[in-house]
Amino acid sequence: MSGVEIGILAVAGLIALILMGLPIGVGMLVVSFAGVAAIRGDAVAWRMAGSVGNDALREYLYAVVPLFVLMGLLVTASGVGKDTFDVFQQLLRRVKAGLGVATVFANAVFAAITGISVASASVFARIAVPEMRRHGYTRSFATGVVAGSSVLGMLIPPSLLMIVYAVQAEESVGRMFLSGIGPGILLALLFAVTIALLAWLKPGAVFEKTVAGQETGPLYTVPQMASKAVPILILVFLVLGGLYGGFLNPTEAGAVGALGALMIALSRRTLTPGSFWRLLLETGQITVSVLFLILAATFFSRMLAMSGLPAAVAEALLSGPIGPFGFLIIYLALIIALGCLIDSISIMLIVLPIALPVAEAAGFDLIWFGVLTVVAVEIGLLTPPFGLSVFTIKAALNDPTVSLAHIFRGTLPFIAAMIVCLALIILFPSIATFLARL
Repeated sequence: MSGVEIGILAVAGLIALILMGLPIGVGMLVVSFAGVAAIRGDAVAWRMAGSVGNDALREYLYAVVPLFVLMGLLVTASGVGKDTFDVFQQLLRRVKAGLGVATVFANAVFAAITGISVASASVFARIAVPEMRRHGYTRSFATGVVAGSSVLGMLIPPSLLMIVYAVQAEESVGRMFLSGIGPGILLALLFAVTIALLAWLKPGAVFEKTVAGQETGPLYTVPQMASKAVPILILVFLVLGGLYGGFLNPTEAGAVGALGALMIALSRRTLTPGSFWRLLLETGQITVSVLFLILAATFFSRMLAMSGLPAAVAEALLSGPIGPFGFLIIYLALIIALGCLIDSISIMLIVLPIALPVAEAAGFDLIWFGVLTVVAVEIGLLTPPFGLSVFTIKAALNDPTVSLAHIFRGTLPFIAAMIVCLALIILFPSIATFLARL
């Protein structure tokens, strides 16, 4: 049996193990060991397993994962998400469907200091959905806006998915972060336009009853608005200013951001010793799960490279009638389809070892390719039956009158906006690459 045939069997075996319910990281380790053993023998497989365990996670860069996770959890606990929403709610109170637009822009700012989509979905499900329902918005629209805009958390830097991609593609984390700014702003604007068009063309999908021309709610004084906005601006300045100003590397930016978020939480007295301990435990659990997946994916990637499967796939696709952009369309469609079944990080770690060599052989800019990958993966957060953001919102609301069907229905316009965003980035690559290549 040739190496390529063994590689194909390994991929098929991994899919079978996932469908049987085996954890994805464990499945990748099993098929990787079996694949290397079949190609080179048991002794080489054991040595490679040891070398992967020793080499895969010892880089200084990996310290960025727990730091950004901790920062995101501390920001959530400190109430910064509610303050962000309050600021935009007041600024857009005279805009029709202004609460929906406020949710999008608040999520965009919140994304710049968290980097985790699920955190955004959980926070704004509790803050924005009840407020929109009180103002007469439909259940589907209110939850759909939160689910749709939550995906900005993985696109606007800092982003956990960008870190994972940068490691797999051996690209700079800082450049990957920079590449997410343009597409993140574009997607936020597309979401806002989508909301405005829905409110204008199909008001029945947005409002359950006639709503006055402006949103009502508490009016904050200038000092109150400043007290809400200043902590947000400080965190954005510390993390993004330090990173893009060249004063901090990504790991140092994560550490400074986590410290800043801790100071804000302590100053607001939102942390108790017990809640802080629970945050640390949750940070550890998320970090270990991510790093274990990266370790398993490293072994999987080395096994595939040894088999010669990625090179064979590249030659078959790029020399045939499909061509580079045919491969790109198939790849993005596959990513979106996998998003219906598997979580975001797992999709990237399974697909990238095969796709990256093909993309490189096709002459694609790997920074641009990474942005397209992240956007496509994030669509999977909104699509049934998996739809992680949808399930997060359902759990956070704990409202029996809001069903999963309501939320999935509400996400459809935002899925369409994300597909438009993908098309624009494909047509105009500089949207993603301009800042990253400066």
